[in-house]
Amino acid sequence: MTQIVIDRRFNGPPDSGNGGYSTGAIAIAIGEPVKVRLVQPVPIDQTIDITRIADDRWDAHSNGVLIATAAISDVQTQPPAPSSWVEALGASHHYVGFGKHGFPSCFVCGPDRVEGDGLRIFPGSVPGTNQLAAPWKPDAALADSRGKVRPEFIWAALDCPGYFATCSPNPALLGELAVRIDHLPKADEPCVVTGWSIGVEGRKHRAGTAIFDADGACCAVGVATWIELKR
Repeated sequence: MTQIVIDRRFNGPPDSGNGGYSTGAIAIAIGEPVKVRLVQPVPIDQTIDITRIADDRWDAHSNGVLIATAAISDVQTQPPAPSSWVEALGASHHYVGFGKHGFPSCFVCGPDRVEGDGLRIFPGSVPGTNQLAAPWKPDAALADSRGKVRPEFIWAALDCPGYFATCSPNPALLGELAVRIDHLPKADEPCVVTGWSIGVEGRKHRAGTAIFDADGACCAVGVATWIELKR
């Protein structure tokens, strides 16, 4: 059994962990290429026990309550061609979260988070495409000893842009996320984060997300299922 704790800094909704960061923390603790499905809001500042229940499956509990499940996954999705940094910067000026945001303190996309605290990834529509894009320069505090962005923050960055690409403005929560990391960008490197819709089935919305480095090479790809809340 492996144990992790999601620090309060990494919230999505005010009282639970950001879905991307939390699924990433679980995946990294497992140490295998997995997709992580969230069953309950991820508790903050509480121990989460991760247990292998089969060769290719894991459960995560907190205080005896099932929080998430994980299973081996192989992300084959290829992202659309990326927007340029300038295009992403222009798109971010039209981020709908600046006007109305369900969770303005979200670690990833919350406009209330200051630089150096939140990731401040603000995706907006790119004219002439079916995708959203945002510029992102990962803060040095997110880096490992080699100066590369730590994987849990890659998972986090691949979370919220998928919501805005497929669900917004309807309220929804992350149901499942799988990530393929091809290489880690450097801290302070000007990256572009993109999101696009893959499909909709009832209240389930599937989205793709990707991170591109300063040379336009794909660093990582995420495939997520978002669950639209009942109204």
